[in-house]
Amino acid sequence: MISTVLVANRGEIACRIFRTCRELGIRTVAVHSDADENALHARVADAAVRLPGAASADTYLRGDLIVKAAIAAGADAVHPGYGFLSENAGFARAVVDAGLTWIGPPPEAIEAMASKTRAKELMGIAPLTHVTAADLPVLVKAAAGGGGRGMRVVRRLADLDDELTAARAEAASAFGDGEVFVEPYVEHGRHVEVQILADIHGTVWALGTRDCSLQRRHQKVIEEAPAPGLTPGLTGELHDLAVRAARSVDYVGAGTVEFLVADGTAHFLEMNTRLQVEHPVTEAVFGLDLVALQLRVAEGHALENDPPRARGHAVEARLYAEDPANGWAPQTGRLHRLTVPDGIRLDTGYTDGDDIGVHYDPMLAKAVAHAPTRAEAVRRLAGALERAAIHGPVTNRDILVRSLRHEEFTSARMDTGFYDRHLADLTSSAPDPLVPLAAALADAHGRSRFGGAWRNLPSQPQVKRYAMAGEEHEVRYHHTRTGPAADGVRVLHADTHLVLLEADGVRRRFEVAAYGDRIHVNATRLTALPRFPDPTAQHAPGSLLAPMPGTVVRVAEGLTEGTTVQAGQPLLWLEAMKMEHRITAPATGTLTALKAVPGQQVTVGSLLAVVQGT
Repeated sequence: MISTVLVANRGEIACRIFRTCRELGIRTVAVHSDADENALHARVADAAVRLPGAASADTYLRGDLIVKAAIAAGADAVHPGYGFLSENAGFARAVVDAGLTWIGPPPEAIEAMASKTRAKELMGIAPLTHVTAADLPVLVKAAAGGGGRGMRVVRRLADLDDELTAARAEAASAFGDGEVFVEPYVEHGRHVEVQILADIHGTVWALGTRDCSLQRRHQKVIEEAPAPGLTPGLTGELHDLAVRAARSVDYVGAGTVEFLVADGTAHFLEMNTRLQVEHPVTEAVFGLDLVALQLRVAEGHALENDPPRARGHAVEARLYAEDPANGWAPQTGRLHRLTVPDGIRLDTGYTDGDDIGVHYDPMLAKAVAHAPTRAEAVRRLAGALERAAIHGPVTNRDILVRSLRHEEFTSARMDTGFYDRHLADLTSSAPDPLVPLAAALADAHGRSRFGGAWRNLPSQPQVKRYAMAGEEHEVRYHHTRTGPAADGVRVLHADTHLVLLEADGVRRRFEVAAYGDRIHVNATRLTALPRFPDPTAQHAPGSLLAPMPGTVVRVAEGLTEGTTVQAGQPLLWLEAMKMEHRITAPATGTLTALKAVPGQQVTVGSLLAVVQGT
């Protein structure tokens, strides 16, 4: 039997695997980069081994170092998690050759399916080798790995070469393999997948379906099980195809077979030879612990002939430190607080006070709700996210709530183009004018040298300015002998953490938490602005500032100061949190300054270039 497991991964998946191991009495070993020295997964494991460096290529993608770490820590088994080396047949072989138990499929199965090009060949599907205008749109895709990295939609032939170059670079950085291929892009399809689990005795389970259609940058955002609206016949066909794929490579362990479904037809995408991020929705519906079953299968135990019966519906939302209104730009900084209401499963690799860095994926957590029906599960998750305390960098919480409540989603008519159609509406909303007022009143109470006594305070109007949802808001209130007052609003109570206001006869409750000039009022994030702007913070018109911390990985070929550029022309590329982000010219004009060079580390707001319009 397995006694000690090293998890060759980080973040929430490492923490999630450790949780099951503890329940089973199995000791745990973490590996961590220098950037993750104080990460939660390194803190909660029974033992941890340092991988020197910060970049993935130097740490979590170094299979040789991880095998040495397992041996040094006395582990007798390795679980790869997902991402990084989880679909690397060479790593799986190295683990086995070292005399360790590999908690995953045989290396031969990984080799056959981990390359999407070879997987399609096994399923009788050939990739495009010569793209013409008639083939458009097409999808450029990394042959190894997943998570939307190394993936590009191409709608113009003129863009194909640039997108191939960008996809290769991103795939090589994320997976250590720059191979890419091209396939037809199915417009308005639904992303549906089947969870499989197989043992060494020939039993293969097809554990229902999942719908993962809501995606940004080809990376899943909201997932659910079972996939709604499928006919029994199509569901049976998906199950049969998934089992066929597994049996074709003598699969063992947990895996996922992915499809695009359009017009009632299933198009095979790939087989992921690992556990998926969205596995908790399947666990909730089937009442299983897939990690525990992975461990049992790795120990040689047999599965029951048939899986348990599915019950109810489950929905999962991925909480990211990112700004959807700003091109999904990843965010960094201190996560001060992360809690959700009771009854919601929260898988996370962070806890209060942890720092979110620039080196890895910006996912903070996965929130999962289970209920007897889809409508109840969706409502429960949306309400829980709305009430969650998420204090720190900008997150995608608001767009998750609005997506879950969008009529296209609640009626199960969504497809993979959901955010292409609705992003502008989902990221724009009328701000609540009482939120900045509550922030101002809480701040005034905290600043009162009388510990909250409002009497004898100045009666002239008090003014505070806040940035909220990309806009500036000015708040005016004044003090009276009985407390603060604002036009049209009754102030029922105000202290540093709680403000009660009554407007139009409705009493509202505002919970306030301040961290320097960053304030959280209920689910809204504000920034307190100085009364007088800093004149040194001004930049020349046309300045391109880094929207996130990261590394300059490329500058457009031939780009120098004095070059004429066109509006929308790519100028340079930043890499942050394992994704490439393109910086483009804001207008047609002349590049008058170019401050960025490849390899340069930049912070938010760093000047990259200046384009003066014509």
